[in-house]
Amino acid sequence: MLKASELFLKCLENEGVEYIFGVPGEENLDVMDALLDSPIKFITTRHEQGAAFMADVYGRLTGRAGVCLATLGPGATNLVTGVADANMDYAPLVAIAGQASTHRLHKESHQVLDLQNIFRGITKYSSQILTPDIIPEVVRKAFKVAQTEKSGATFIEFPENIAQMEVDLDPLNVKHFHPPEPSQDRVERAAEMISEARSPMILAGNGAVRGRAWEHLAQFAKKLNIPVANTFMAKGVLPFRHPMALGSAGLQSHDYVSCGFDRADLVICIGYDLVEYHPYLWHPSRDRKIIHIAMTSSEVDEAYNVAVGVVGDIKHSLIRIGELATPHSGHLMRPLREALIGEMNQHAEDSAYPVRPQKIIWDLRTALDLDDIVVCDVGAHKMWMARMFRCEHPNTCIISNGFASMGIAVPGAIAAKLVYPEKQIVAVTGDAGFLMNSQELETAVRLNTPIIVLIWNDSAYGLIEWKQLNTFGRASHIKFNNPDFVKYAESFGAVGLRVERTADLLPTIKRAMDLNKVCIIDCPVDYNENLRLTENLGEMVCPI
Repeated sequence: MLKASELFLKCLENEGVEYIFGVPGEENLDVMDALLDSPIKFITTRHEQGAAFMADVYGRLTGRAGVCLATLGPGATNLVTGVADANMDYAPLVAIAGQASTHRLHKESHQVLDLQNIFRGITKYSSQILTPDIIPEVVRKAFKVAQTEKSGATFIEFPENIAQMEVDLDPLNVKHFHPPEPSQDRVERAAEMISEARSPMILAGNGAVRGRAWEHLAQFAKKLNIPVANTFMAKGVLPFRHPMALGSAGLQSHDYVSCGFDRADLVICIGYDLVEYHPYLWHPSRDRKIIHIAMTSSEVDEAYNVAVGVVGDIKHSLIRIGELATPHSGHLMRPLREALIGEMNQHAEDSAYPVRPQKIIWDLRTALDLDDIVVCDVGAHKMWMARMFRCEHPNTCIISNGFASMGIAVPGAIAAKLVYPEKQIVAVTGDAGFLMNSQELETAVRLNTPIIVLIWNDSAYGLIEWKQLNTFGRASHIKFNNPDFVKYAESFGAVGLRVERTADLLPTIKRAMDLNKVCIIDCPVDYNENLRLTENLGEMVCPI
């Protein structure tokens, strides 16, 4: 006989769980005690939101569900933002919360909320364990649903008295999802449309990363000579050095890649999730033909009228369509790529201070190896990183652009370092997003996960200011003051560094890498470039 809490952990072990990120509480005492005899490592965090973001990024990097744990009531509700982020970013995650004894769930009671219903709206599956006999089924279903396309978050509520009961059961066998083969008639019709198109274009989304189809995408684009734009969350799915790579789409302004959509008569969406980039922004005319290649059927949207859907294993879909379709000339889009490269390169020697966004990105890219990882927070810096940070490999620039929650970068970077201890991991964040989960610096120092936190410091909610100035010509309530980030870092036992002239930025990043400690770099940023970018794009003449 086992205690239910012990069986629960054996079920997690059976699913291959390495880490549980969370905060212990009274209502999960039995689970916490059983963890002492489990190979699963418990990562004690300083806030439940940080735990959920760690599980979120772990799931996105590994394709296996990250796990986060909280107690009942406020502990569970603190998980909500990170769980919702994972669900809308399609990152596999299993959230677990303790709950009061079932003897008091039917009435008004201290800290008791209906957690199952709270999480139902932000997960794929929300369940409650009311008898120990169902633990193997609930855990197996939570992981199966979380890891099956479209992957996302699930939730398990575990009352404290159920955890204390005895049970004689074993975990269920784990069976992994295998996407079906695409329909032959859909493959043939897609190949026919591609062959007939005058100027086709590919929009690659994060689904192509989740489907591990990046090599097949590169071969498909090269063989058929079709240019590729990627969403923010699919950066690196096609190497930027690939001759068909056009960079990221999603700035919500008429960027170079928008010229490609304007010229295209056929858009081939590969692993594209509408939550990343609204179709009306890249298809306002609604007169282009669209091919949908993904592991699930397309969403309904008036600007996303799919002419043919090829549903199934993305890798196999691309191989089979590529064998039948006729290659194109591919020369029309080259000026777009050349224009973007020219813009990226022009700030390499910039010395203006505070540092321009383009220069920060140039020096960061110069310092890091191509397979190192940056975890980007949400704000004005995200727009610049998505547009100008070059990626040669998938999952080397982690951006949340489904739920797009501030505060993900620091906890996300800790999870990334646990997954890839041999790589440099940089949290790229604004000063606002940094302070939303900066308490996790203590977690990073305690775990000895030497991450670098690069703070773009403008003492404001920079993205909102950008939008306010564009819309109304004036800013409203976006300014704030910051602590001394160097002293703040040192108070946690981390290293604090400050960029006091632009020439020091690259050496400072390299020094942080060499120190192999938790390092915070305070870098003042000149966000006047935001409005200049908007003006330039507004006046842009398409180079094709």
